[in-house]
Amino acid sequence: MWDDLRHISRHVDWMADADAIRFQGEQTEGVGTAFVTATKVGPIRLNDVMVVTEWEAARVMGIRHTGIVTGTGRFTLEPVGEGTRLTWEENLHFPPWMGGALGGVVGRPVLARIWRHNLENLRRRFVAG
Repeated sequence: MWDDLRHISRHVDWMADADAIRFQGEQTEGVGTAFVTATKVGPIRLNDVMVVTEWEAARVMGIRHTGIVTGTGRFTLEPVGEGTRLTWEENLHFPPWMGGALGGVVGRPVLARIWRHNLENLRRRFVAG
């Protein structure tokens, strides 16, 4: 599962809301990796500017969103029995034109549904090998 997470350019293969990923420099993994994801949620299209802030191989990837939408995100992998538990956390802040804090409250269930779908896509990739 870590291979699907660590290769950031492959996130478009399982994230329905990610159209394209463009790195901002030569670095493509590890702390300091900067990239822009062309994101779409319904009619909203934006470039999500991000930088990797935390990287523990096969365990943790932390992200800081620094573009129009700001905040943090984190993938955590932990062994559970004979499998692996993936936790995906996001703490996002929307600009006033997207409703600010109210936009976050309204958007939370929509984003949660999209992210659950993304996690199911990732699970299928992992199970398929």
